[in-house]
Amino acid sequence: MTGSIPFCDPVACVAAGCDAVVCTGRAVPSNTSLFERSARAIPGGVNSSIRAFRAVGGIPYIVARAEGARVWDVEGHEMIDLVQSYGAVILGHGHPRVTAAIRSAAGDGTSYGAPTPREMKLAEAISARVPSCERVRFMNSGTEATSTAVRLARGATGRKRIVTFHGNFHGATDALLAAGGSGVATLGLPGTAGVPEEAVANTLVVPYNEVPALDADVAAVFVEPVAANMGLIPPAPGFLEGLRAECDRVGALLVFDEVITGFRLGSGGAQSKYDVRPDLTCFGKVIGGGLPVGAVGGRRDVMENLTPLGSVFHAGTLAGNPLATAAGLAALDELSDDLYMELSARARRLSALLRDACTAVGIAASFPVVGTLVGMHFGDALGQRAPANFDDARTTDEASFARIFHALLAGGVALAPGAYEALFVGAAHDDAVLDELAGRVTAALGGLVAR
Repeated sequence: MTGSIPFCDPVACVAAGCDAVVCTGRAVPSNTSLFERSARAIPGGVNSSIRAFRAVGGIPYIVARAEGARVWDVEGHEMIDLVQSYGAVILGHGHPRVTAAIRSAAGDGTSYGAPTPREMKLAEAISARVPSCERVRFMNSGTEATSTAVRLARGATGRKRIVTFHGNFHGATDALLAAGGSGVATLGLPGTAGVPEEAVANTLVVPYNEVPALDADVAAVFVEPVAANMGLIPPAPGFLEGLRAECDRVGALLVFDEVITGFRLGSGGAQSKYDVRPDLTCFGKVIGGGLPVGAVGGRRDVMENLTPLGSVFHAGTLAGNPLATAAGLAALDELSDDLYMELSARARRLSALLRDACTAVGIAASFPVVGTLVGMHFGDALGQRAPANFDDARTTDEASFARIFHALLAGGVALAPGAYEALFVGAAHDDAVLDELAGRVTAALGGLVAR
């Protein structure tokens, strides 16, 4: 990793009453020592399993700060960041408008347990941009959003069965944690311990990009309209339209999980890009401006089954939090059509530079692009055919990815530590950053092959 900025020990600084980010009078902590210390307080040393580097090996870097397209670890190493908080950050780390909004909101108090104007305004902003969302309810994460959507769909229809797709990832919701992508795929798990069989007894998992035949027992079909947790797989022509028609045929609800794609692919998300209108949509990431948030939006008649109007219970002490809604409003205000066009161009350039660097050293890899999203697939098991479903996605060469991941990390490029994650470019990844990134990738992969 490149660069060298000495960072103080955050614990020591707090104890000493110092809040400086950079200092030169203290010993520099190491990623290893802080991770080992974290592991004595936090199970596995992390608060989200994939961060532990189990899929790629080694010790995770511990982030001290971030700015724009870059992060710095506690040892002072600087990296061009393609994680961007797994897509939650779209304008770049520490964007002035977002941080100013957070500071202003914090000055008014951090949580009230009462309605606030900001949550109303953010709900209005989402509804204005996503026509299917006639009503919006906030919570604190994408997982809370999908959990609420499951309960709401069952309550609104009076049915139990949920249909999901192999390799789609809908967060840590018991009923949806079956054959999921992202971290579940990375860890090689079909589900998770702690979820009893009865919790998924009414969950049917079917192949992605194939329209299943539904019956009158199905409450809802949950789908990632663009599968962004298994190497990035777009919907096949007619797939989403077929789901809409099949749900209409049996009276089931169509639920789009746009936690990643919402306000990432464009102001209307994937449903606007593909012109298919779901009954419910789950959001997270971008709508919080980098702060914890989740939301469910949808048809008025379905959404009003939620309490206090209906009988489907939902509550949350921090739901509609004034800091998160302030950050989300600031972020959405910056996201223009022109910016989305620029982000799409940057995504294509990222894909091309990664492809060219791999080709130059004989590494078989493809980097599919859907709008502003870039995926990864390593190896040539599929030949020239792009992955179309979870079985195809799982042919990626995870061992090759692990080697490439560490080579890039050592060369100052940060990817998510999992072979099935998307790559994220944002407003901060300008031409100068991408030029620099190309140089770092070329050097890192050249050095990897030379060894």
